[in-house]
Amino acid sequence: MSDISDVPLEKIDDFRWMIPKSYKPGMRVPGIIYADEKLLKDIRQDKALEQVANVAFLPGIVNASLAMPDIHWGYGFPIGGVAATDIENGGVVSPGGVGFDINCGIRLLKTNLQYEDIKDKIKELTYALFSDIPAGVGSKGDIRVNIKEEKEILIKGAQWAVEKGYGAQDDLDCTEENGAIQGADPDAVSERAYERGRAQSGTLGSGNHFLEVQVIDQLYDRDACDALNLNLGQVTIMIHSGSRGFGYQVCEDYTRSMVECLTKYNINVPDRQLASTPVNSPEGKSYLGAMKCAANYAWANRQCLMHLARLSFERVFGSSWQKLGMFLIYDVAHNIAKMEKHIVDGQEKNLCVHRKGATRALPSGHPALPSRYKKLGQPVIIPGDMGRNSYLLIGQEGAAQTFFSTCHGAGRLKSRTAAARSINSDTLLKQLESQGIIVKASGRGTIAEEAPQAYKDINDVVSVVHNAGLSRRACRMRPLGVIKG
Repeated sequence: MSDISDVPLEKIDDFRWMIPKSYKPGMRVPGIIYADEKLLKDIRQDKALEQVANVAFLPGIVNASLAMPDIHWGYGFPIGGVAATDIENGGVVSPGGVGFDINCGIRLLKTNLQYEDIKDKIKELTYALFSDIPAGVGSKGDIRVNIKEEKEILIKGAQWAVEKGYGAQDDLDCTEENGAIQGADPDAVSERAYERGRAQSGTLGSGNHFLEVQVIDQLYDRDACDALNLNLGQVTIMIHSGSRGFGYQVCEDYTRSMVECLTKYNINVPDRQLASTPVNSPEGKSYLGAMKCAANYAWANRQCLMHLARLSFERVFGSSWQKLGMFLIYDVAHNIAKMEKHIVDGQEKNLCVHRKGATRALPSGHPALPSRYKKLGQPVIIPGDMGRNSYLLIGQEGAAQTFFSTCHGAGRLKSRTAAARSINSDTLLKQLESQGIIVKASGRGTIAEEAPQAYKDINDVVSVVHNAGLSRRACRMRPLGVIKG
């Protein structure tokens, strides 16, 4: 297979590569890609590296336009892209740097069940979860809200769900931003977004969204696992979803209107999909207010999904979720822009950090960590495809070089269309079942689109961020039961 991308790369070390500023006149900073030689061959198969260079044009960008090892082509920014802009020095915010599924993210629950406890119930449990959790394109759930309640969700996020009985206060302590980012502005959201979000709380969605029952099959950092009460053979649950049609509509509304800001604020970028505006402009404040609404919607959604999963387990095992030990380890966002303080050239700066298909990874002692993780560091949850593995990592001090960011998943190798064309879903399901993996999906097409061979090997991706010092491996999980939209 010949390379599509001929973007020049200079090797920094075994896990970092640089696109020099000289590649394109107008680049304000270099591009830096985290990858090894093997992954670099995959990365060159699309135009993602070109997008890394294009992001380097953004006004106010500091240090570098960054890309994680799961990078692939996206809208404006590559998926797996990280960029921080200096708010006080003309720094911009770009909806393309957040993505359409605002606060698509992932949460990991532990249980006190061992593999032996569930091995004969995996099919029953998977079918129960699929029955109880609405999944698929445009899926609607039983959690219905009126306009007043929907606005409450946009402000309160996961707290709204806990107040309604969908979880416990402890869940909020283990969620990034405690499940609600401050500064959400419901007035910055369109009527169409409200319409799309009204019936989608507690729904999984489609595409790469999933709920997965897993078992820990390898421990890497026993001290970290002991601190989290995790052990070999223990059953875990991973939930991957976002802000559904609500967040998509917010992004669509603002990507369309923000093109005019390029002229208004004299912003020169090589791709209109990088439409952006100064963070402190009226348009910037409006977008961020709406984006935060969508982020809070997503945290409430994952909280509701976790509640439904707990109910399924209660029914199958005839015990309360508390007795089953179904406690949240952490919930992380991986499509978001956040205002954060970072050291740049020896000075503390207020930055707008775009993470698009990238996960925050805070080291031990960081002030933004909940007290229970101050000593350990932030749990970082990295899902793989449904036929291989997923990982729990811990944030490292070395991630200061990426504004405390790391990868978010495996990253696509094949487009959905290419995967659907080349993979037989029935054959794949039989193959997965022979590996002990039960899959339930609302559509045959999704199974082919989400096949393991459509993704990079998560083990390779995690190896890079571990060896580059961004986040260290704690343990690895393999899938047992998977539900998809």
